[in-house]
Amino acid sequence: MVKVTRVSAAVGALTLIFVMSGCDKLKSRDNINQGIASFKANRFADAVDHFKLAIALDPTNANARLYLATSYMQQWIPGADSPENNQMAAQAKDEFLKVLEQDPKNTNALASLASLAYNTALSLPLDKKLQMFGEASQWYHKLIEVDPTNKEAYYSLGVIAWNKWYPVYQTTLLNLKMKSEDPGLIKDKKVKEELKTQYTPIIDEGMTDMAKALEIDKEYEDAMTYTNLLLRERAVLLDTQDQYNAEIKKADQWLQTVLDTKKAKAARAPTNNGIVAEPSK
Repeated sequence: MVKVTRVSAAVGALTLIFVMSGCDKLKSRDNINQGIASFKANRFADAVDHFKLAIALDPTNANARLYLATSYMQQWIPGADSPENNQMAAQAKDEFLKVLEQDPKNTNALASLASLAYNTALSLPLDKKLQMFGEASQWYHKLIEVDPTNKEAYYSLGVIAWNKWYPVYQTTLLNLKMKSEDPGLIKDKKVKEELKTQYTPIIDEGMTDMAKALEIDKEYEDAMTYTNLLLRERAVLLDTQDQYNAEIKKADQWLQTVLDTKKAKAARAPTNNGIVAEPSK
């Protein structure tokens, strides 16, 4: 009789736990929905409160944590250096990392961490910029491992390559008293060879990444535009004027391809000619 009572008590306790757990999950989902509504209404602080409560009620819900991280990131202003703003970025990164602990292949978290690092890099001094670009590249490569058809990841890697070189190029022009509006081969051969050794592999890698993005989407205009830019950057490091001219010609062809692609897309876009069919009776 005692055994039956104990078993019954244990079953009752488990039932109560399951009921409470089910209630918590329902409350968690309700808070997620309220958080989404607040997010859409640009009430991000309210959204954060709802998503934090949703996580407390159901720690296994990766979506709640993803939404929380996104709410923090939405409040972050890239380039604004203040304790409050830096804290927003830190909280967003921390939550995205926790999402990956639960779901290592979560593409939204990987893409957001890459974007966070990239946008942070843009406002930093050159040495710190390169370090942060390196972190962004690592996240984009991890994203590609999970999603090899992610054209934005390849494109972003190509943009990072351009960003690594372009400030150095501008500084070189200034030091050599060359005009940016009158481009050409870098005049100082020693300087050019040093830059060529260090940066041609970076530019070439960027070109490869842009080519992969265009393999995925042959009408990817942004990738075409940066292919043109990378060709122009590579041109100034070449040995002869003929080589430079040939590279610039390729760049010009990519610019024309951008224009042709825009026209082709516009021609395919549906148009409203003002004629509307009568409703069927």
